[in-house]
Amino acid sequence: MSITDTTGRQGSTAPSLDDDPFSSETLENPLPFQERLRESGPVVFLPRYNVHAVGRYDEVHSALSNWQGMTSGSGVGLNEPWRARGLLQTDPPEHDAPREVLQSILSARALRAMKDACTRQAETLIDNLLGGTAAGDAIEIDGYNDIAAVFPVNFFPDASGIDEEQRENLVPYADHIFNALGPRNERVLQGECRSEALAEWATAKCARESLKPEGFGSEIWAAADRGDIMHELAPLLTRSLLSAGVDTTVYGLSAMLYGFATHPDQWAALRRNPNLARVAFDEALRWESPVQMLFRKTSADVEISGTVIPAETRVLLCYAAANRDPRRWDNPDRFDLSRDPSGHVAFGMGIHQCVGQHAARLQAECLLEVLVTRVTCIELAAPVRRYHNNTLRGWKAMPLRLSLA
Repeated sequence: MSITDTTGRQGSTAPSLDDDPFSSETLENPLPFQERLRESGPVVFLPRYNVHAVGRYDEVHSALSNWQGMTSGSGVGLNEPWRARGLLQTDPPEHDAPREVLQSILSARALRAMKDACTRQAETLIDNLLGGTAAGDAIEIDGYNDIAAVFPVNFFPDASGIDEEQRENLVPYADHIFNALGPRNERVLQGECRSEALAEWATAKCARESLKPEGFGSEIWAAADRGDIMHELAPLLTRSLLSAGVDTTVYGLSAMLYGFATHPDQWAALRRNPNLARVAFDEALRWESPVQMLFRKTSADVEISGTVIPAETRVLLCYAAANRDPRRWDNPDRFDLSRDPSGHVAFGMGIHQCVGQHAARLQAECLLEVLVTRVTCIELAAPVRRYHNNTLRGWKAMPLRLSLA
């Protein structure tokens, strides 16, 4: 793709990169685009969408932390938001009280109390998959459809107090929300035929009278009763747990399994030291970045590493490119449990860092603790198939062969 000098365009001093980050070709294999984005400069201009883009680690980290200059209140997609804004699409002071409520409900301490229940769910899932297979034998499963797309769809709604009916709607519900953060292309249009019905379903599930008395949802409504947040925010915050917490965890667990299947030495390392389970999940998030990119909007002229981004400009922040930036990570294309992956931006950074990250890490830890005692080797049984979403790194199938201990 061509790179041209655009100094002075709309006040920008960024070079122009003629790439389409939302094309099917790029979504199938985003790594070449991400490398061009990083190497073209600290900030580039994407004329196809009239936006600036940032892909280097230091610059993405800085932009995510600069909530005053790189705002979220005008939406975190390519276009202005057309529906009620969730926590991610608000700025202080509107953002502060809801964030505090969710941080308390989803704190690491609160999640630790759920460890036993989460482990039991993981044991049930894996035992059902492996049942009848003798020690030393191998079994073929689909890591995405049989594990990653099942575990969070059960655990997170259970924890939130969402009933069991029609949970199969969770993944397509969130899928359309993340798709709609990109351009209104064929992927968005395909999802629109079901989007209204799915939104109505999610709204009904998160109504006070529909929630179970125990769970994150009822705690959010209790916070509204105490006056910590407005009552009209309670269903929106509960829905945000489903829209932001399910698909991203599904794809994060998928990335983790894929990492072990393509790097068998790392599965052996985990079996030698099961305490690396949380490192493994964070490394998978760095390596594959379930959320590939989101947007911000400048509130004034913003300078990033000598490049001026004009006020009122949409800026694409490519988390995935930053997480494989060789300026920050040695051998970044390798899934490696010997590295310290802390500092990755897969969960965002600053005041908008993912509030549900402890729930995602808990699920990954419990799943690996169960698998590591039952499986000696994970390998690909056939090529994986990708699912294309405008802002997520998705999957359709992940054929795995598991050798049993």
